[in-house]
Amino acid sequence: MIDYIPRSHTYYAAQGYAPYQWATFADVPFQRPPGLLKDLRLALLTTAAPVVADAGAQGPGAAYNAAAKFFEVFTQTLHPRPDLRISHIGYDRTHCQAQDSNTWLPIPQLEAAARDGLIGELAEQLIGIPTNRSQRTTQEKDAPAALTACRKLGAQAALLVPT
Repeated sequence: MIDYIPRSHTYYAAQGYAPYQWATFADVPFQRPPGLLKDLRLALLTTAAPVVADAGAQGPGAAYNAAAKFFEVFTQTLHPRPDLRISHIGYDRTHCQAQDSNTWLPIPQLEAAARDGLIGELAEQLIGIPTNRSQRTTQEKDAPAALTACRKLGAQAALLVPT
């Protein structure tokens, strides 16, 4: 088992940062879906990034690559299957080689869920959400942009698959 919170505190303290303040909210701005998932259109949200041609290694097992980060919410069609990567994310590369893109982009599984009647349908585009490490940017810019994208796609529910 990897204790994420203590490990994060140790990591940032070693870099000279003040103790991290985890986001907490008395009121959560989410609501229950307007029906059963089997009757709703679902949007897939991911923190995976489009490949940046001149940013170096970004494939499975790649070292952390800040040059591959993105800073704006984006949409991309599901077909052909988008080539999104996670080298821009700080994750435990010792215990995870990130070889299975279905862990951050479960398009085939969600399409199967739609065929099996578990969700009504999957929106034809996914929504990419940046990981800017700023609670303010997330709340004031990225979350509203993601909501706008969900509405444009006609989604009544969203599934965020973070990496």
